Amino acid sequence: MRDMIRVHIDYDALVQEYDRDHLDEMVSLMVEVLCSCSPTFTISGNVLPSELVKERMCSLNSCHIEYAIKSMNETGRDIHNIKQYLLAVLFNAPASMNNHYDAMIRRDRWRQINEAVAL
Repeated sequence: MRDMIRVHIDYDALVQEYDRDHLDEMVSLMVEVLCSCSPTFTISGNVLPSELVKERMCSLNSCHIEYAIKSMNETGRDIHNIKQYLLAVLFNAPASMNNHYDAMIRRDRWRQINEAVAL
């Protein structure tokens, strides 16, 4: 399972740019989820069917992993349960990554327009 996940997320390319220990923790969490026999998972306070959570973990690719790493690095909050936080970031990545990057582009364009007007 671990090898399958590594191939799917293009681990060998990611490890060239990101910390191996952090990547290994993500892979281990994904393996744990995919091998779990639990009927449900609790993510961000929501009880979700394991099939949904496993489906999301299987859909993750290198872009989602990069997004998760950046999200973890950019958080300014105190994280009390890092494992649960990481699980939530990984689970939500496929559903939020594109909107996050679109919002960043809109924000940057807005700043450029305001700076141009100020000149």
